[in-house]
Amino acid sequence: MPFFGYHMPSFTYPGVSPDGIFDHAAQLAKSAESAGFELVTVMDHFYQITGIGAEEEPMLEGYATLGALARETSRVRLATLVTGVTYRHPALVAKMVTTLDIISKGRMICGMGAAWNESEHIGYGIPFPPIRERMDRLDEALNIIKLMFTQERPSFSGAHYRIDRALNVPRPVEPGGPKILVGGGGEKRTLRLVARYADMSHWFGPLADIKRKSEILDRYCDEEGRDPASITRTMGSPVVLVENEGQAKTVMERMPPERRVMFQPATPEQAADILQDFVEIGIEGFTFGNPTLRTPEEFDRARRLIKAVKNS
Repeated sequence: MPFFGYHMPSFTYPGVSPDGIFDHAAQLAKSAESAGFELVTVMDHFYQITGIGAEEEPMLEGYATLGALARETSRVRLATLVTGVTYRHPALVAKMVTTLDIISKGRMICGMGAAWNESEHIGYGIPFPPIRERMDRLDEALNIIKLMFTQERPSFSGAHYRIDRALNVPRPVEPGGPKILVGGGGEKRTLRLVARYADMSHWFGPLADIKRKSEILDRYCDEEGRDPASITRTMGSPVVLVENEGQAKTVMERMPPERRVMFQPATPEQAADILQDFVEIGIEGFTFGNPTLRTPEEFDRARRLIKAVKNS
């Protein structure tokens, strides 16, 4: 049976003052946990992103937020979805994720990607190299993070990063460390890095695209000598939950136009049928975003979906 993740890309809560933003976010995370979600994620961005809201909208720093959420929740796994490789040295990312793994008693996942939002790089004075270099950096970063999770005093020297007998103490809770999730579906390089380093992948797109990416990942796994079944394939939910057809129009109109094409409105029962098509091609996890899951009624619909999937 697939699992369900609750993603929090937005901290814009009408009527909530700045000093109440985290309390509200924590309540949403706890509501998701109670509804049956198994994963709670936040973005690792410094500005709000296009398609969610204006860049001036509130954005809490991802890792600090996860540390606080770790103390507010007890069961859900936690992750950034995902960390841009350019933002921090990968050894520091490994240390931060390990610390959060300790705080959460083994519930952390390490989410990584190639970074894309040039605006926040410019604003924060962070270099934003071309995509080829960012992918090269991601390759090295994933290597370092895995070394930091699995070896006592690893060393590595690459074109962009190096570590010299680096310590990561205390060690992660589980042997091998937190699972590594790579976000992105690039078919030439990203999926190859998934096959080489990752335990999980995260994609977006229609059924045909997801099926093709999964088949390409299988081929890369064969080339890397990995069992394709060892990688958990997840995706952003292609459905947005509604109570009925009349509500569907209102919900879709609330979305930014560029995001409407990514979602199909569906009741929980309809959504279970739609998601089953993705399960049949190997998808094991679906992430729903908090802009459409905030109220008790909306969480009740999610609870009904999870129950329907379990019973299917």
